[in-house]
Amino acid sequence: MLIEFEVIERARSGDDSAFNQIVQVYRKRILGTIQRLIGRPEDVEDVGQEVFLRLYYSLDQLLTAEVFEPWLHRLTVNAAYDYLRRQRRRRESRMSDLSEQQVIMADASAGGKQRAEEVRRAGIRELVQSLLGNVSSEDQVLLTLKEVEGLSLKELESVYKINESALKVRLFRARQRVLKAYEATLAESGPGKPPRAAGSGEVR
Repeated sequence: MLIEFEVIERARSGDDSAFNQIVQVYRKRILGTIQRLIGRPEDVEDVGQEVFLRLYYSLDQLLTAEVFEPWLHRLTVNAAYDYLRRQRRRRESRMSDLSEQQVIMADASAGGKQRAEEVRRAGIRELVQSLLGNVSSEDQVLLTLKEVEGLSLKELESVYKINESALKVRLFRARQRVLKAYEATLAESGPGKPPRAAGSGEVR
């Protein structure tokens, strides 16, 4: 725990100074987690604000101070999920407004030199984001928490509220879907070319 249980209890009782102390202590960690989950630095602060608003209005529902950190992590994951779903709906809405010819032109434009340069500059990190962008939001968040954030299975149990066996199955299937996405990008790029960036569709 980064903070004393007593501070959490005071915040639960409506002490705003105690709540502000929680925000100051956990802000950097929460924003770092959000950055890794959504991959869009320009929106991290907005999602972080949403997390702390949810925390403020639901803190009285926390059963005990001992489970505060897993509970806060779950709030963060849920806010990231909601953001990713909103982004996906916006992309689908924008694409539905385009004519077939415009879609083809947009695809061709996105596949030019700029994309290759972005992939080359970003290196491994860009490749990871690219692959995760081709799977569902649920897979993105789960694999980021496990592989990037380094959460243990026990910690993931607290976040997802499912047992270890179910988590292992979910992780295995998520990794398989990412592997299929990777194989698909290799096949589309051709030998000796870098994999394509994210945004070309979802592998289920």
